[in-house]
Amino acid sequence: MSAIEELVAEFARLPGIGRKTAQRLTFFLLKQPRETSARLARAVAALGERVRACSRCGNLTEADPCAICTDPRRDGAVVCVVEEASDVLAIERAGEYRGLYHVLGGRLSPLDGVGPDALNVPALLERLGPNGAVREVIVATNPSVEGEATAHYLERLLRPAGVSVTRLARGLPVGGELEYADSVTIAQALSARREMGER
Repeated sequence: MSAIEELVAEFARLPGIGRKTAQRLTFFLLKQPRETSARLARAVAALGERVRACSRCGNLTEADPCAICTDPRRDGAVVCVVEEASDVLAIERAGEYRGLYHVLGGRLSPLDGVGPDALNVPALLERLGPNGAVREVIVATNPSVEGEATAHYLERLLRPAGVSVTRLARGLPVGGELEYADSVTIAQALSARREMGER
């Protein structure tokens, strides 16, 4: 396999990148100065060498524990459970949440062979501990079949620990129009409705 074919094949393995896009990326790099390719190669190598999972929450970090876990301004009594580290970035981007996180590293998916043992659940239970420092666990798994199954599994597991287990609200997106929303989204928005003026 030539160097060009090898790079096309590697790019094509990335999510959302098909063969044509992989070819475009490869030929783009070939037209750039060698330093551009060298910088990209160094960045990819550094990613593998320096980034690892935080020993407390499972978020991706260069420092262990991560900056969120060590931030004294965060509320350690509230833990938001997400499927992947990319979900932490999405929630942080909103700028409203000031608690801690716990990254499961996936979601239950029996068809794909992902059971409870494949998730970072024991570390979550350990974080709850006997001292009762955590008072609320927010389950922020995706609203997919697998995400819902994971949320129900976590609820059954966490309720006996005496913590409040909450779920992110679901429903209509801001700026969305009713006529374009699917029936499940409308049903969830109706069941999660609240008194006007509540925040």
